[in-house]
Amino acid sequence: QVQLVESGGGSVQAGGSLRLTCGYTSRRLCMGWFRQAPGKEREGVATLASDGPDGSTTYADSVKGRFTISQDNAKRALYLHMNSLKPEDTAMYYCAAANVLYGNICHGLPPNDFAYWGQGTQVTVSS
Repeated sequence: QVQLVESGGGSVQAGGSLRLTCGYTSRRLCMGWFRQAPGKEREGVATLASDGPDGSTTYADSVKGRFTISQDNAKRALYLHMNSLKPEDTAMYYCAAANVLYGNICHGLPPNDFAYWGQGTQVTVSS
């Protein structure tokens, strides 16, 4: 069983930055950040597969170049660094972990295949 707890959300103006933190009790090879805006489906933001010497990451097109996912296993923390925030980034952000055997399965995995979820942290970006 994996427990995930997000923090770091808040309200910022467009162009600002936030860092989200997800504390976890046990690491999984595949971890990621998702978001859900009111009236919209939950969408993947970034995933991190921690196999191999450096691991691998992937990003939604809408956040490439602005968001960075990273992990500090010594602290049992997954991060999402968000820069140049836009009003369309406003959503509830969730940390998730999936049970996969290989990292290349992680990227593109739909939300339903992630077994563990945090409670979410709200990000609001004003124009």
